[in-house]
Amino acid sequence: MGLSTEDQLAIQQLYARYNHAIDSGNGAAWAACFSADGVFSSASGTFTGTEALAGFATAFGSRMKARHWINNLVINAAGDGAATGSCYLALFLLNPGEKPPANVLTTAIYNDELAKQGGEWRFTKRTVTGDA
Repeated sequence: MGLSTEDQLAIQQLYARYNHAIDSGNGAAWAACFSADGVFSSASGTFTGTEALAGFATAFGSRMKARHWINNLVINAAGDGAATGSCYLALFLLNPGEKPPANVLTTAIYNDELAKQGGEWRFTKRTVTGDA
């Protein structure tokens, strides 16, 4: 059975909240996009659980100003209350007051596992694989 339109929209909003939170350096809001035992893996390392996730996002926001831009989101049902997702990422490094105002820092693909917990969709596992 596929995902309802309501679930698909809720997952799209999760992806957007995730990007807004990390780009603003709001580690608590970013970590809230994950389950309590959620796992994030990237070239920067693997971070598990709310405290480690929040710390990673706060540190990311303090060391660079960036914009995460995603596209080509594909969401699939993966059983009762579960889904998988994948999308492309272009990570822009902001250069305020300069020309150009932003440069592409990297491109990547996200591969995700999601679960609906307490009526809310969350990432349970998120892996970023860079194209470089």
